[in-house]
Amino acid sequence: MNDRMSLAPDAARQLATTTKTAPQMRGITPRYLLRALPWVDVEAGVFRVNRRRTYVLGDDRLSTYQDGDTHRVIPGDLRELPYLRQADEELLAELAGSFEVLSFDAGEVLADDGDLTGRLVVLAQGRAEKRARGRYGEEALLEVVGDGQFFDLDAWTRGEPVPYRVTALTPGTALCLDRGHLARLADRDPALRTALDAYLAADGVLPGSEVPVDLSSGHTGEPDLPATFVDYEDAPREYHMTLAQTVLRVHTRVSDLYNGPIDQTRAQANLTAHALRERQEASLLNHPEYGLFRNVAPGQRVQARHGAPTPDDLDELLTRVWKQPGYFLAHPRAIAAFGRECTRRGVPPVIDTRFGSPLLTWRGVPLLPSDKVRFSGGAGTGTTEILLMRVGEAEQGVVGLRPASVPDEIEPGLAMRNMGVDTRGITSYLMTAYFNAAVLVEDAVAVLQNVEVSRYHDYA
Repeated sequence: MNDRMSLAPDAARQLATTTKTAPQMRGITPRYLLRALPWVDVEAGVFRVNRRRTYVLGDDRLSTYQDGDTHRVIPGDLRELPYLRQADEELLAELAGSFEVLSFDAGEVLADDGDLTGRLVVLAQGRAEKRARGRYGEEALLEVVGDGQFFDLDAWTRGEPVPYRVTALTPGTALCLDRGHLARLADRDPALRTALDAYLAADGVLPGSEVPVDLSSGHTGEPDLPATFVDYEDAPREYHMTLAQTVLRVHTRVSDLYNGPIDQTRAQANLTAHALRERQEASLLNHPEYGLFRNVAPGQRVQARHGAPTPDDLDELLTRVWKQPGYFLAHPRAIAAFGRECTRRGVPPVIDTRFGSPLLTWRGVPLLPSDKVRFSGGAGTGTTEILLMRVGEAEQGVVGLRPASVPDEIEPGLAMRNMGVDTRGITSYLMTAYFNAAVLVEDAVAVLQNVEVSRYHDYA
């Protein structure tokens, strides 16, 4: 028996319509990198970056790997040393096999100022700081070095004392090579001896510095003026369009019968386009060939002094990209860790509104969050990186690249091409995003490495 005195809501809903949202997607992010980059329309699919000629620059890293319980240097990576660039594989393998493993604890001195250690030290794992005696006798922090970095190549090659003290900040492992091995190989290999002599003769020439333009200034009278020209790189880097692609399939029965009030094909294409743009941002940051984190020059890499990102660390980044810095970019957890360090010091970052959102800034430079920034060793206890970049073609910074136009374009650089209907009544659409990014000058980007995000403070 029904005791109701009015129509039940469930029954009434059978006669009512509903107000619907478009399909929602958790994976959509603000994609601040894509919004912050100025985009250059590439006409021919290739973007060439012409630069002034520079002296040969190495990576400042020697890659190592773990072989059982020990660490070893990858022989081919020894070509990062200037005089080993043309060395044969057999010589490199012999040199790599001569490294000895050294374990160290935090606070241990790895090299002392003025000591003639006669060894090249490669940090396989861990962090250390270089300190030297200042002009007035005080200690000066020169640099913090981390995994893969080595010291001191110049002193080791020339057989001179190390010009600074190196102290371990964390426990770790190093690989050491005695100078005697290099001397014996040079005596045996004429090509290596020639390359070594050329390196020793090039005193005062910094790798990576531009070939100078001869000028005269401050003169009086009528002296002979120097004649000069600006030389260019013989093989400038070319950036080709890369892509992210997928095939979107929609059954004709769905698009014919269930297309109102929301267009099914449009909804499917919109979510797929978002997924392509998310992949685009991840590739621009992390791709092994053209990713921004992989294209930071050696002198532009900074190690976090204490692990957690501090104002001092970001200030150090700003000394690397001091010409019109545009944006920091970091994982949200790294930005939160930086905020905690600022709070601990009593210097809370200023909040500024950019791209319609409140963002932390440091020295007026916004910190853009991106979940595409990776962690090494897992997000729980691993480390991440913070990128600083200058943007714009006129500023010789970082620019995004996309084709000037593509057929069936639905967004700049994003095409949706109808591939027809198959025998099962399914319509297929080829969706393609073309893109790349170019660093016009090396000092347009810098990175803070080995950033720890798991440090918290008891403010009570």
